[in-house]
Amino acid sequence: MRGTVSRLHRFGQAARLWRDNRGNVAIIFAFTLPVLIGGAGFGVETTYWYLKDLQLQAAADAAAFAGAIEKRSGSSEAQVVDAATTVAISNGYDDSKGTIIVNSPPVTGPNQTNQAVEVVMTKPVARFFTTIFSNAPVISRARAVAIYQGTGNACILALSPNGSKAVLFSGNTVARFKGCDVMANSIADDAVTTQGSSVTNVGCFISGGGVNLVGGTNAMDCPKPITHAPPIGDPFAAVPPPDIGAGCKVANGATLSPGHYCTGMNLKDTINLEPGVYVVSGGDFKVNANAVVSGDGVFIYLAGDSRVSMNGNSTVTLAAPTSGTYAGMLFMGDRSNYLNSLNTLNGDANSSLTGYLYFATQPVKYLGNFSGKKGCTRVVARTIEWSGNTTLDASQDCSTYGLHRLPSVQLVKLAE
Repeated sequence: MRGTVSRLHRFGQAARLWRDNRGNVAIIFAFTLPVLIGGAGFGVETTYWYLKDLQLQAAADAAAFAGAIEKRSGSSEAQVVDAATTVAISNGYDDSKGTIIVNSPPVTGPNQTNQAVEVVMTKPVARFFTTIFSNAPVISRARAVAIYQGTGNACILALSPNGSKAVLFSGNTVARFKGCDVMANSIADDAVTTQGSSVTNVGCFISGGGVNLVGGTNAMDCPKPITHAPPIGDPFAAVPPPDIGAGCKVANGATLSPGHYCTGMNLKDTINLEPGVYVVSGGDFKVNANAVVSGDGVFIYLAGDSRVSMNGNSTVTLAAPTSGTYAGMLFMGDRSNYLNSLNTLNGDANSSLTGYLYFATQPVKYLGNFSGKKGCTRVVARTIEWSGNTTLDASQDCSTYGLHRLPSVQLVKLAE
């Protein structure tokens, strides 16, 4: 009887506890407390992860921008990667705990061009409360693409980074460059200089340093010269030198064919150059007085320390190929020839050079009256002295002759 009463008593207690809302809440709270803590923690951590994503994205943006600036100046791939990585670290990125990949051109997205730099970064982010649900690491990821785009139109581009008078107009030169800019990368105060009785009419004078208009008569389409502009990378840095090949030709006869002229090309009388690639070594490409030299679709490469030398009493009418690897390229100097060869371009009023005159590491002294077909001549050299009379016209469509537009200013922006 006593056992039965005891069991009834315990049953009554349980029934009262079940009917008591406070006991019910206590039980439910005990079961749901871990879920509530985890949920609150998840909300806090989501905000934390979002903050870390923003910080990583800011570092990626800065890194891509720095990489594009470095590439714009013509730096190597390794230098671009180093610049992007350095800036990422300075913006709080820890490369010992994450990864950074720099691609140029980008491997994904709509801006897969050599003028763009892509930065992809990852970084592990810590868990706190959410370890209740998972121990899997949280990886923050950011991607940015910066691109540099050219504006303006350069007829003359001097690549020297610090040369005095990198572009010089002197003597009695008359240079009319319609819609065409003159650009010098040099940071010297007199990077672009006009002096003497020169007459220049240009789109704009642009310089990485200063513009010194100490003499002559100067007119510009822009309100005033642009100084301390960012440098322009070598626009033809990717153009490979031609294969020299076997054999050796001699420049004899009235008609010359493409090939390797290993003792130079000493041109006299009337000479026609057939279309193709001419490699000159062991001497200069020399046009003597009273010579008449012509050729369409020709590309002339000066190997080693060979140079161009044209006499002022000669008539030279040459045009570059309009297609292929050397489209638009008329003359190209050996990049390993540093400053040892002065290329002198001279000729009479009937002369015409159509194409790019490209001497990345060598000076050019432009004395002739060359204007090229429809004014389609462009000069890219280490330094350029202009003493001839000429008219270049950037408003013309020179694509027919294989020439594309050369920017005089390149602006960097984030594209993705």
